[in-house]
Amino acid sequence: MQLQDFAEVIRSKNAGPRRVTLDVIFRNDADYQRAAQSEALTAEKIAPLYGAAPNMVTVINYPLGRAIKIVVARQIMSGDPDDRDVYGAQQHTPLLRLEI
Repeated sequence: MQLQDFAEVIRSKNAGPRRVTLDVIFRNDADYQRAAQSEALTAEKIAPLYGAAPNMVTVINYPLGRAIKIVVARQIMSGDPDDRDVYGAQQHTPLLRLEI
């Protein structure tokens, strides 16, 4: 099953000019637990999706909010002339088809 099939919200935004934060929020505890326990949502698995090294990715679980926050270092600083997504609002798409 893909992450987009059972996550209620998958979104991204800037976390400062050098990082993007990805929020994945679930409808219920069972869906959250399934994702949180999955090997697919680790820094080692997410890093290649963003062209980053695993040490540049942080995965934070929030059980009370049924959410997972992922912070990824940006390859290009927000606002740089080569930046195609200044607000980081379109950076969540690689997560959508992630197999959980």
